[in-house]
Amino acid sequence: MTGHSSGRSSTRVCIVGAGSSGIAAAQALHARGVDFDCFEVGSEVGGNWRYGNDNQMSSAYESLHINTSRQLMEYAAYPMPGDLPDYPNHRQIAAYFDDYVDHFGLRDRITFRTEVVKVEPVREGYDVTVRPLGGVPETRRYGHVVVANGHHWDPRWPEPGFPGAESFPGVQLHAHHYRTPEPLVGRRVLVLGIGNSACDIAVESSRVAASTDLAMRRGAHIVPKYLLGVPTDRLTDSPIARAPLWVQRSLMSALLRLTQGKVTDYGLPEPDHAVLHAHPTVSQDLLNRLGHGDITVRPNIDRFEGSTVFFTDGSSGEYDVVVYCTGYKVSFPFLDGNVVTAEDNHVALFRRVVDPDHPGLYFVGLIQPLGAIMPLAEAQAGWVADLVTGLGRLPSKAEMRREIAAYDRALRKRFVASKRHTIEVDFHAYRAEIERERKASRRRRANSQLK
Repeated sequence: MTGHSSGRSSTRVCIVGAGSSGIAAAQALHARGVDFDCFEVGSEVGGNWRYGNDNQMSSAYESLHINTSRQLMEYAAYPMPGDLPDYPNHRQIAAYFDDYVDHFGLRDRITFRTEVVKVEPVREGYDVTVRPLGGVPETRRYGHVVVANGHHWDPRWPEPGFPGAESFPGVQLHAHHYRTPEPLVGRRVLVLGIGNSACDIAVESSRVAASTDLAMRRGAHIVPKYLLGVPTDRLTDSPIARAPLWVQRSLMSALLRLTQGKVTDYGLPEPDHAVLHAHPTVSQDLLNRLGHGDITVRPNIDRFEGSTVFFTDGSSGEYDVVVYCTGYKVSFPFLDGNVVTAEDNHVALFRRVVDPDHPGLYFVGLIQPLGAIMPLAEAQAGWVADLVTGLGRLPSKAEMRREIAAYDRALRKRFVASKRHTIEVDFHAYRAEIERERKASRRRRANSQLK
């Protein structure tokens, strides 16, 4: 089978974004001596983990802590300080990213306060138009482009909207815009969703609001941050994680049942899926607040009538604030729809990184792992560096498309049908997959040179 070579006339690379994935790509390329530019619309690195980021894309709230332990979140090339807690807060994570960038000498390679407004494929590579904030756009030519603009910044509101929502006299906001609980003090609050942000916000609201209701379309398995006295994901980083899925599922189900009982005991609906068949909801506090009666569980919203919200079971409630924790859209505003589409958050990429139809276009960090993104983005970046420098070679377009189709089939079989599961991966399995592909790409390159 003939390999798919990019045929780039230049190894010069453009990196879009200086969040956790963009700086991982920068480090991998810098280590190889590759000429690159990294553009960041904000004035600092860290992306989503920079609270109050002036790029307006951060969804971090004041009380945010990581949901994966630092041991599983850290980059292999630069571990986190051992004196950090198991679950650092956003300021500690942002400081870690600052240290990472300075340790590897990357800061001067990043052009801050500069937006990438257009990436256009041309015969020799890509024309990238950048615009300094308040300045004049400029177009530069690159052989390769690494897209690392994140996927937790473009809020997805309920579609279609709920009937009568426009008549609601109170405040409606998306979790993306939530920062502190002060606007909820003394209010009647409804939080929609059962993901990590929904649980965090509902727990915070329950401590200051007059009342807090948590509405959801379906049930979820609630995973605590600690099991048996250690961070839960440290258990999943044990040999258990290498076992077949049914073994992992059975052991995790047994542990959850043993340590906290059934979620239905706390008033949550029975999940319609097995554990590990949906992105986990991690919360150490939600079940306690439910057990204390500080949060009331509701089914999905049916409609609004003024300040009254009716639910699908016919019940209703009066509210002052509705917080939509309904996820995010995968968006690339600098790419035309005829280059890459993200309809329903689905992007057709080989190994979740390579666009088969546009040689030299790579996506780093466009995954939703059962675990942390950072080490996986680091692994992706290493593979991309191989491809950029010619050390690796891709398979044929037909082979890549077959892999994409197989991935999509596996997703449909494994995970609950949802826009949040279109880029889902298992942490350990995916890291091993990237390493296998990296070795295979090097073999293809070596074999092509023998011909």
